[in-house]
Amino acid sequence: MVMDGRYPVRPSGPLAGWVHPFRDELIGRGFTARTAQDNAYVLAHLSRWLQREGLNPASLGAREIAAFTVARRDGGYRRWRTQASLRSMLVFLRGQGLVPAEHPRLRVDPVDALLGRYQLWLRRERRLAEQTVALRLVWARTFLSAQVVDTGLRLDRIDPGAVTGFVLLLSRQYSAGSMKTVTSGLRSLLRFLFAVGEVERDLSAVVPSVAGWRLSGLPVGADDDAVAALLACCDRFTPVGRRDLAVLLLMARLGLRAVEIARLRLEDVDWRGGELVIRGKGGRVDRMPLPADVGAALADYLRHGRRRSRLRDVFLRTVGPDAAMARQSIVMVPRRVSQRAGIAIVGAHQLRHRAACRVLAGGGSLAEVAELLRHNDVATAAIYAKVDLNALAAVVRPWPAGSDDDAA
Repeated sequence: MVMDGRYPVRPSGPLAGWVHPFRDELIGRGFTARTAQDNAYVLAHLSRWLQREGLNPASLGAREIAAFTVARRDGGYRRWRTQASLRSMLVFLRGQGLVPAEHPRLRVDPVDALLGRYQLWLRRERRLAEQTVALRLVWARTFLSAQVVDTGLRLDRIDPGAVTGFVLLLSRQYSAGSMKTVTSGLRSLLRFLFAVGEVERDLSAVVPSVAGWRLSGLPVGADDDAVAALLACCDRFTPVGRRDLAVLLLMARLGLRAVEIARLRLEDVDWRGGELVIRGKGGRVDRMPLPADVGAALADYLRHGRRRSRLRDVFLRTVGPDAAMARQSIVMVPRRVSQRAGIAIVGAHQLRHRAACRVLAGGGSLAEVAELLRHNDVATAAIYAKVDLNALAAVVRPWPAGSDDDAA
């Protein structure tokens, strides 16, 4: 057992001298000491395995890496049992010239090649947001994979029957709401295939419509007690607590989407003018007033909770490499805080609905709701008319009085 003042490990084998440098690099990249230590143990295990197998690091190719992952699984290890999980360690070793570089696949998968072209088309021609592009690619891959025959992509098999059959098959597995994203994505793919000459006909009109009615539901917002519980559960004395408080207030008070919070940059906060620049869907940019409580929470997070960084993003990861919080991480903030508070899960969109409902409760109009939520069309906010009880009360006709016979 070797002790170097940092942690005990038994480095042996051809990579023993690189265990501690690997740990130090991970810490330098922002990982916690515990995470870096756990990764270093894996490198120490790899070094011992190479020694036991009589292998040199220079011969560590894809086959040998796969054999190492099998050895970890057989040894009862529960983590770092796949090649993908070893990527950070392998990148480090390749950077030091200790193991051979990863060879690219000689054969390009035909579905991947076509999806690459489709992705560029969605970005450049359709100018869609990255989240929308990613969702379109999911369904496009599912549909195109069904057209693969003997490792070859047979686009000539795409006809009205194949299109409707695909939609009917998925309709047995997904809800009406999910199927709307399936059908819209499929129409987009079929238009692309026709536009680039991969198919002879535009079959987008063949895609069946999903039964559903606009504005048929009710917007469900978080109630005041739930929001108060969320805010009270944020520990103002920890970086994570300060960050969560700022995120929750941006959602509940301003109705910001998770992606809009993830896109906030330091220069988007106008402290003197009391405004925020919001970068929304479809490249839309708006300026919104910055309420005092939201500004105070943001300032507290930036001064005492945000890690030191050269990045200009407002919200950063608290552990791991120095990077901005992803949209999905923002989405999970109210869910995690709900669990800590011991209340029913409150989603990010429920807080957005609450902000709209509060505008109506305060006597605001649907136009003001649309302005707050940054809807391009006021009609999009029409669903909130269903929860505007004050306005609905004015148009409710009195219930006709019953006759004496009815009363009897």
